[in-house]
Amino acid sequence: MQDTSANIIKDILKEQRIFFASHQTKSLKFRIEKLKQFKACIKKFEIKITEALWKDLHKSYEEAYLTEISIVTQEIDYHIKNLKRWAKTKRVTTPIHLLPSSSRIIYEPLGVALIIAPWNYPFQLLMNSLVGAISAGCCAILKPSPYTPNIAMVMEEMVHEIFTPDYIGIVQGSRKVNEILLEQRFDIIFFTGSPSVGKVVMKAAAEHLTPIVLELGGKSPCIVDSDANIDIAAKRIAWGKTINAGQTCIAPDYLFVHHAVKDELLKKIAFHLTNMFGADIQQSHYFPRIVNQQAMTRLQKLMEHGKILFGGKVDVDDKYISPTIIDEVKPEFPVMQEEIFGPILPVMTFNHIDQAISYINENEKPLAFYYFGKNKRAKEVLSKTTSGGACINDTLMHITNHHLPFGGVGNSGLGKYHGINSFLAFSNARAVVTSPSWIDLPLKYAPFKYFKLIRKII
Repeated sequence: MQDTSANIIKDILKEQRIFFASHQTKSLKFRIEKLKQFKACIKKFEIKITEALWKDLHKSYEEAYLTEISIVTQEIDYHIKNLKRWAKTKRVTTPIHLLPSSSRIIYEPLGVALIIAPWNYPFQLLMNSLVGAISAGCCAILKPSPYTPNIAMVMEEMVHEIFTPDYIGIVQGSRKVNEILLEQRFDIIFFTGSPSVGKVVMKAAAEHLTPIVLELGGKSPCIVDSDANIDIAAKRIAWGKTINAGQTCIAPDYLFVHHAVKDELLKKIAFHLTNMFGADIQQSHYFPRIVNQQAMTRLQKLMEHGKILFGGKVDVDDKYISPTIIDEVKPEFPVMQEEIFGPILPVMTFNHIDQAISYINENEKPLAFYYFGKNKRAKEVLSKTTSGGACINDTLMHITNHHLPFGGVGNSGLGKYHGINSFLAFSNARAVVTSPSWIDLPLKYAPFKYFKLIRKII
């Protein structure tokens, strides 16, 4: 894949600033029409999208549709249905000391956006962010990951078919292209990726005081308590850990299980893995592959410590690592020092829930948090921890509700999106006070003759 040149990037950015200044993108009719065209194009390109995801990540049609395509199309539908209401000027209460003035909030687009997406959900994470940019009335430059080149080229074809580059542009290439992009001034940067690269993006944005949304990751814990439904917990953990071969920012990263139910839980996780993918998981049509050899090497090193209870099979040429359960894990092991981003599940045990809570709180704030057990204890655990999002007695599902904000906290991210939060992420909420000129109360002027009265009011 050839890198887009600096000159082309600068030309696209210049053209987008001119187009944004024409105010065409501020029209609600324009935005809704573009969203409808966007959805129609996704439907037209559905087979190309799924074929490309198969080539890049060995994603089945079913998984590609459920975790990539359907999430974007549902987001588009939700924005089309609600955009007029979200964008409407909102009257707000005016305090007595400002009367007879009135107050309102106007939602206006931030301007030209830069959206940089990762490789693990290359279609969903680029296009879902774009929905918010279009909905808010922004122009945007899109940058897919070079590690999934087939879907990157399909998305380029789509963008060129639907949009003109002075409205929505797409650039391709290596990390060098990211560096060129981050040297430019944008009105908002939306980045999805690792915390380490997120820091680079944040530093670059600071040069221009550019607002940013950082959707990062981290080690999302999964707690299974002694009173959990073990069979359901095992099935949902196995599913959440193997979607996209564990290359999911909100995958349950590690398992913290009560010692009384550990053996039963691990046996049932192994059972459900076999039940989902068959005795020879490598031959399953539904189990994806690791993105590249560099990731393979990193994951293999994470499997060197602890006791492998299930899996452990590696085929470097096929970029395959089987779902692997590792027991007898200690906090100092490499597998507990970084986000795994693969089908490896390290297991630690606790005797009292406070042990799990203390460990989680001693480390970086996670993007997701999973707890299996009774609701009463779940409320206690949630109140004593923090995370970007959470599920009780499930995994991953909070990302599918467009009414919920999605994003991290601390090391796992900055800012929220999905649904109305995507619209707000790319918008400026502009505060406006309108004062009449037919009356001019003297209360605010020097020499403040009415100060005692004002003090009683405010």
